Amino acid sequence: MPRSTDPLVIGGVIGDVLEPFTSSVSLRILYNNSFQVINCCELKPSQVLNQPRVEIGGDDFRTLYSLVMVDPDAPSPGNPNQREYLHWLVANIPGTTGTNFGEEVVGYEGPRPVMGIHRIVFILFRQPSRQTVYAPGWRQNFNTRDFSELYNLGSPVAAAYFNCKRQLDSTRRR
Repeated sequence: MPRSTDPLVIGGVIGDVLEPFTSSVSLRILYNNSFQVINCCELKPSQVLNQPRVEIGGDDFRTLYSLVMVDPDAPSPGNPNQREYLHWLVANIPGTTGTNFGEEVVGYEGPRPVMGIHRIVFILFRQPSRQTVYAPGWRQNFNTRDFSELYNLGSPVAAAYFNCKRQLDSTRRR
């Protein structure tokens, strides 16, 4: 059987977070107008402190999307007992626009890994219609598959991830 070259498969996002799917909508994620999320890239916590600009493709602004941002490696890749940690949830985003046109359900929280390299995953779902999406009771142990099933979202239409690890303080005591 040939090995996959899909970075979502290689990085374990397919399996740990998502089932295999075919991407059908463009998803562009940009931090601080300069750091673009490209699968497998590494971004520092200081670079992802503030909410990114997210641009969603598609061909019709009447089509709505939900965006989920999770960390499947919380609190550590060796013991991910909080998998998946929900960093952000935005619903009812019109196609051809961005998250600032959607409804923020769970506010953005920048990743702050304490141990190991964490995968921070963005998942985009096409919604069947405008709907009320409720915030979960807590951020830890969110489940993207269950979320998709609860709101009848089906398979994702796009996903991307970056790696993030603890950033050591550049100032030292002497």
